[in-house]
Amino acid sequence: LCREEAAELSSLKSQLQDIEVPLIVVVKENIGKELDLFKKYFSGNYFGPTQRNFYGPQERWMFFSMFLRVGVWRNLWRAYRKGFRGNWRGEGLVLGGLFVIGPGDQGILLEHREKEFGDKVNMLAVLRAARQITMDMAW
Repeated sequence: LCREEAAELSSLKSQLQDIEVPLIVVVKENIGKELDLFKKYFSGNYFGPTQRNFYGPQERWMFFSMFLRVGVWRNLWRAYRKGFRGNWRGEGLVLGGLFVIGPGDQGILLEHREKEFGDKVNMLAVLRAARQITMDMAW
């Protein structure tokens, strides 16, 4: 499901470049050639932490209850119909998120933390937050 969201975020790249906001991803693991395969879906910069400090003092996990959630099955089916295929390597249980972070004291302008797998951020909200960076920098 992260590949689907990565592709949607990458579709915003030209609009983000116009306002000089970079597109960056932090990945939690790189098993085999997974990062190289992920580049097919994400057209920004990559960072892979050697320690998983980026995920905060407490990682958010979704264990086997994910199989009982209708929303997860709906999200999996949506991604599958769009042609996105995952894999079964790696831990795959840590919930992801997205942040739009402004410079200096501006801080976090948009924070989206998955509640369940496939819970995607609103792309218009990403653009609005990114434009806020440009507006505040112009002042």
